[in-house]
Amino acid sequence: MPTDTIALRMYGKMDLRLERFLLPDIKEDEILAEIISDTSCPSTYKEITQGADHPRVPKDIDKNPVIVGHEMAGRILNVGEKWKGKYEEGQRFTIQPALLYEGGPVGILSAPGYSYKYLGGLATKVIIAREVMEQNCLLIYEGDSFFKGSLVEPISCIVGAVNAQYHTKENSYDHIMGIKRGGKLAILGGAGPMGLGFLDYFINGPQRPSLLVITDIDDEKLKRAKKAYPPEKAKEKGVDLRFINPLKDQSYKNIKYDDIFVLYPSSNLVEEADSLLDRDGCMNFFAGPTDHNFSAKINFFKIHYDKHHIVATSGGNAKDMWDALELVAKGILNPSPMITHIGGINTAKEVLLNFPKIPGGKKLIYTHLNFPLTNIDDLERLSYEGEENFRPIYKDLWEIVKRNGGWWCAEAEEYLLNQEKLKIEL
Repeated sequence: MPTDTIALRMYGKMDLRLERFLLPDIKEDEILAEIISDTSCPSTYKEITQGADHPRVPKDIDKNPVIVGHEMAGRILNVGEKWKGKYEEGQRFTIQPALLYEGGPVGILSAPGYSYKYLGGLATKVIIAREVMEQNCLLIYEGDSFFKGSLVEPISCIVGAVNAQYHTKENSYDHIMGIKRGGKLAILGGAGPMGLGFLDYFINGPQRPSLLVITDIDDEKLKRAKKAYPPEKAKEKGVDLRFINPLKDQSYKNIKYDDIFVLYPSSNLVEEADSLLDRDGCMNFFAGPTDHNFSAKINFFKIHYDKHHIVATSGGNAKDMWDALELVAKGILNPSPMITHIGGINTAKEVLLNFPKIPGGKKLIYTHLNFPLTNIDDLERLSYEGEENFRPIYKDLWEIVKRNGGWWCAEAEEYLLNQEKLKIEL
């Protein structure tokens, strides 16, 4: 029997429409699921600005729109015959969108949230295509909240970036993968949401430097990052953590680094990173530019004689996703500080179309709710200044968030999802 869904679909460049429509019956090799949460990603903004010109997007979206959003978490509703025994109704899941599967809608670059008519994160219900299960990209998630499940995908991108780093042995062609353990590491332009994810990983994860320098020209972002990861707490893990605004402090340039991650697509930052690498140092250009002709000057003398390395990653693979899932589910990593805003599916279009204009970190969308886009830091003020109908909810959420260090949390999510008056009509 066909199933009702509400989803944000893309018909062309900057053409997003929140629509209700019917999903067809699932086939024996598909799975019906409901999405509970999806978090915003710059990659989705790049997708909607390019529309059908994007390599992951089909050319006929004007006639066959795709559901956008790829940082999703949800619950399995109905399992096709082929997958019974491996997956069960009621299981929580997240998805690795980078399938690398020849048979998808746009071939090997096909990805949920970009390429599929019935599968994306900004929807109430979806059909999970067979290739997701065949590629082992449907991940069962047993963590304490859906929003952390949504953040597993961006964390997997961080895991993939760290795994791509490499160093060498003198007089050997063997590569030592990962960052230099106990070495010196810098993250340039690193106080945004992904920078916070890197911080969490390098302080609490399996690969740690001895010195970790974070630069950013935004003092508010630096302040928030320092609140999330206090240097004294990092010191307990053996990491000397320093937050620096390069417009005010150039001391970090007196150090040579074993590993540098560039998190903002600036040729100046790339060139700065190149100049700060130590012998056998590795630079990761993590920031994805939209300019197809983006370039920067690199010192090839140092690449030749000082063994400098340059790598870049775009997303993670299935193993990176599984590793990220385990780190988050076990509570080793806590990605909560990445979230700055919450909202219902009614706000998703506004968030994506105005992505560069809305400050802060990740915007968390609960797809079954109708709720204003809300900055978590504004909850206290909104409890007496906000729209009257929502004031009691703002007040309760503020009390919960305050008890949890000022961050979004499982308790706040559970409270919000239980507010019947906020649920959209299906």
